[in-house]
Amino acid sequence: MPDNILWTPSPARIHASQMRDFADFCSSITGLDFSSYQSLHAWSVSNMAEFWDAAWDYCGVIGDKGDVAIKAPNAMPGATFFPEAQLSFAENMLKRRGEDTAIVFRGEDKIALDMSWDALHALVSLLQQAFRAKGVRAGDRIAGMVPNIPETVACMLAANSIGAIWSSCSPDFGTQGVLDRFGQIKPTIFVACDGYWYNGKKIDIGEKVAQISCELGVETTVILPYLAWTGDDDIETATGIPLADFVAPYEARDVQFERLPFDHPLYILFSSGTTGVPKCIIHRQGGILLQHLKEHKLHCNISPGQRVFWFTTCGWMMWNWLVSALAADASVMLYDGSPFHPTPSTVFDYAEQEKFNLLGTSPKFIDATRKAGLRPIETHDLSSVHTIASTGSPLAPENFRFVYDAIKSNTHLASVSGGTDLAACFVCAIPWEPVRVGEIQGPALGMASDVWDDDGRSVRAEKGELVCTQPFPSMPLGFWNDDDGLKYHHAYFERFEGVWCHGDFAEITENGGYIIYGRSDATLNPGGVRIGTAEIYNQVEQMPQVLEALCIGQEWDNDTRIVLFVKLAEGLALDDDLRNSIKSKIRTGASPRHVPAIILQVADIPRTKSGKIVELAVRDIVHGRPVKNKEALANPEALELFAGFEELSE
Repeated sequence: MPDNILWTPSPARIHASQMRDFADFCSSITGLDFSSYQSLHAWSVSNMAEFWDAAWDYCGVIGDKGDVAIKAPNAMPGATFFPEAQLSFAENMLKRRGEDTAIVFRGEDKIALDMSWDALHALVSLLQQAFRAKGVRAGDRIAGMVPNIPETVACMLAANSIGAIWSSCSPDFGTQGVLDRFGQIKPTIFVACDGYWYNGKKIDIGEKVAQISCELGVETTVILPYLAWTGDDDIETATGIPLADFVAPYEARDVQFERLPFDHPLYILFSSGTTGVPKCIIHRQGGILLQHLKEHKLHCNISPGQRVFWFTTCGWMMWNWLVSALAADASVMLYDGSPFHPTPSTVFDYAEQEKFNLLGTSPKFIDATRKAGLRPIETHDLSSVHTIASTGSPLAPENFRFVYDAIKSNTHLASVSGGTDLAACFVCAIPWEPVRVGEIQGPALGMASDVWDDDGRSVRAEKGELVCTQPFPSMPLGFWNDDDGLKYHHAYFERFEGVWCHGDFAEITENGGYIIYGRSDATLNPGGVRIGTAEIYNQVEQMPQVLEALCIGQEWDNDTRIVLFVKLAEGLALDDDLRNSIKSKIRTGASPRHVPAIILQVADIPRTKSGKIVELAVRDIVHGRPVKNKEALANPEALELFAGFEELSE
């Protein structure tokens, strides 16, 4: 096996995969041979209508499909998928019934509970009736500042069952951050919690909920009893109707599903908001359902009854992706709180106890596990886990190796990449293909992903812009309050007319895999050479002395110089020896052009709520520019650490 290949699926595993079964299904329709993934993918993007029609049928979508799979297929934006279809996202999510487990929830060491399919259906029924009694209709917005608990899933499904649009963020958002999001979409009902737990600490948010409710001007605020579940009555009562009282007048019955067009709005998701007021991205119900079923069943090989986990909050699109596993008849494993409380192995304890089949997380979590010296391969039974998945930022090569060396040797490591913009993946897991160090396996089915140079030419083994050259079902309907579509066009189609330019700096390898080097707007450009920040992180974060790093380009002397900030292991100080070691590591592991001009030590690295480092905000601080929306950050106080370095003015 070549040195760069970490895992290869066995012939038996390939044969048993749902992707193999789907390929055979498509062969029976077309008469074509899909013996390789490359042939299946090529057909999926050159025959869009046939592919998405087959995906609908194979994935068992409930609804009236209509006779047209795609209208105006060459218009981007403007293409319309299944224009005659009528369906309900919630109906597809709740098609399974019975006493088997639909949801498992763990709230650190405070709460553990299971919810059956029948219990979930009953709660959705109660909420649907209560929402309707409050006058909620199709197209209205229901917004939640909520923890990742089963009741949140039920609220979303009840909203969709009526045709209302669901939008959520996590309860750790600051007041202004919530108002910057929900204030734009004017919800009819606001759902919040009485508080939450993080790292063993109780966080009471009653006062914040009252202020937000008042500022939003909503008539109805529903309070989910998270802290109350733990028997803690020493909390400030949040202003609103407790969930139990809200649904008390009703009895559970069959949920009445409102079937609406494929393009009816399902979610409003928000951009990170670190460069201004967050964009309100409107997602269509059919596009999300079809994309997620494709990714769950075909790319991640999730089958009925399997157990799917992703460490996420309700403010990250991976929550939306996770809960869609219900449509694949899988059980979703929810977690709220710190993944390292009460012990560093909490997530792996949960995985062993509940027999996860897919364990999804972020590169930050994997790196923190490595640097904590954990080796779950020696301490936990993870035999049920067939896929370990990662997204949110590029997964460093050493962490590819770490997964196989210290977590599980025989598993499909699925590094994937997409975004809130599409709530899905451009490049992702391919269960037929080997896993290579540092590479995402390839483009997702139905996604005409490519890498283009500045002149709009497709390139291989060369860095460029990640693009998608053809329409796909989960393209946003647009942005809220962008009636003329100008902001939407500017965000994705201004760089290359008629082609989605995602804003990632990427490369297609000679193997057909993808490497993501970071966001294009954070790409470094010293001496006119484009360098992805991930190339530097991949080197420096291998060093045990460095816990985290953040890199920016500083405008200096009519050029750009690279500045690297490092957060060191406890008790260490940055001296000349360590600086030289860092530079040497980068020079030999990347290139002399990647070596920072300046290396500085900071106590913390600022991140968004979903854990992404915020290079642009730090760049603004260093250049003396205001950061427009600190509320988007999990630790906004960390930004102040980057101001006032004398070395940056010399």
